[in-house]
Amino acid sequence: MNPKSKTTAITGDPSSACSIEATLDVIGDRWSLLVLRSVFRGNHQFSTLQTELGIARNLLSSRLARLVENEVLTKVEYQRRPKRYEYRLTGKGADLSQALIALMNWGDRWYASGKAPTILTHRSCDAALEQVVVCTACGTDVGPTAISSRPGPGRRT
Repeated sequence: MNPKSKTTAITGDPSSACSIEATLDVIGDRWSLLVLRSVFRGNHQFSTLQTELGIARNLLSSRLARLVENEVLTKVEYQRRPKRYEYRLTGKGADLSQALIALMNWGDRWYASGKAPTILTHRSCDAALEQVVVCTACGTDVGPTAISSRPGPGRRT
């Protein structure tokens, strides 16, 4: 991990430790999120990512390097001469799926007038997906006004 990274705040001063802040430090810019969206769609090569996103080479290189440095993506050589790499999701990167879906759902509601430009479906039956928050104890769907918080095991007092 980059010693200058704000994500070190998680293990540093407990009063400033915030998982949202640490996450945004790694993926919290437009291009990083769009790169991840593209990789989730199956685009893994630099040239394909650049073409799909319309991003400048230097910006794409920078975002890919940061995502690799933070172990969200991994670089896999697919050609030796000239050397070329693919960018694949790590387990850490794959875990961002739910966050990207939540951002997409929010955008569908507030910026697409509820008319989603893309429908996510279950591959085996083609039914549309729904994202919900469920209580682990009682199985109830929990809305935003029914959520509270308490200190977790990672918080130091």
